[in-house]
Amino acid sequence: MDFELSDDQVALGDAARELLDGYAAPSQVRAVVDGGGGLDAALWAAMVEQGWLGVAVPEAMGGLGLGWVELAVLLEQTGAHVAPAPFATQVVAIDALVRAGAAADDPGGAVAEARASLIAGAAVAVAPWRTVVATPSGPGWTLTGRTEPALWAPRARWAVVRAVDATDPSGDGVLVGDESLYLVDLEAAGLVPPREPAMDLTRELGWLTFDSTPAVGLGGADLVASFLDAGAVAHACELLGGASTVMDLAVAYAKERKQFGQPIGAFQAVKHRCADMLVDVEGMRSAALYAAWCLAADDDDRSVAASTAKTWCSDAGVRVAKSALQVHGGIGFTWECDVHLYLKRSQLDAISFGDAAFHRARLGDLLRHRLLAGHSVI
Repeated sequence: MDFELSDDQVALGDAARELLDGYAAPSQVRAVVDGGGGLDAALWAAMVEQGWLGVAVPEAMGGLGLGWVELAVLLEQTGAHVAPAPFATQVVAIDALVRAGAAADDPGGAVAEARASLIAGAAVAVAPWRTVVATPSGPGWTLTGRTEPALWAPRARWAVVRAVDATDPSGDGVLVGDESLYLVDLEAAGLVPPREPAMDLTRELGWLTFDSTPAVGLGGADLVASFLDAGAVAHACELLGGASTVMDLAVAYAKERKQFGQPIGAFQAVKHRCADMLVDVEGMRSAALYAAWCLAADDDDRSVAASTAKTWCSDAGVRVAKSALQVHGGIGFTWECDVHLYLKRSQLDAISFGDAAFHRARLGDLLRHRLLAGHSVI
């Protein structure tokens, strides 16, 4: 079995790195951050022009017909450059809309409209992972509840939302409905959440508060599982890219910074910390790329692999960024050092789409069901 990326995938990564070196160099990211943060319009336009949003979309739907491994290659680079653009959120929403296909309860064609506009980059999507409550309303649904502070919510036109059906057949006040996935037209609903203050200024955050907000049903439990898998893998890959870059920054600094007449990298304590960072990064790479392959192949292990990747990358990504800060010493705490951009980004990515604790619990539930069904967990 070949565990290496193909030549085409390596070339895609090289092309992505070259593009982001041009549009998301440290000086350009800092210009966005110093200006208050948020979306870099020129960068977003370049990514859209290159067809990145359609990489894993079937050709029949206007995409390139590739897959999640190719998406993982791109997501690693957006993480490596702390790119101020909603690429990860957008591809997760697009994946859900592609898998939903033509929703049966979508007479107005909102699903097809949303999918086309998101692939074309004409609109931005938000994809919160916490559940709200869905209530039947005529031929459709309404949503009520508040999500977590969601990435890019202040700029989004569409929201792909996970909700529990408010069905109460016994009348005892206990909701027994299953989780499903829904599409909300935020513009039509008049929902433009304000931007919330955040440490990570390379992205925008906002609360989504639904109050009997009209929604279109996309699918049930299987689609919800795929949605969680895609979100977990997307953020794991971004964490991988950020950790790899911040490790390289720390190693380069350890070679240049001198104390007592020699580079600090010659000291055993610094060597051990750098070695630990490498172990973490390589573990992240294996977990994230395997999970991406499972999504691409629709493998039976996809949910287990996705939660494993998010669990490991959430912990390891923050750990690597903190170690890089320690290697830099006092300079690492200053605004002029790029390490803080990666540390803040990793802390937000670590809790986006479920933190390590959530995914450990999900893993336990997945493996418990396997055991109860008489299957091996290995």
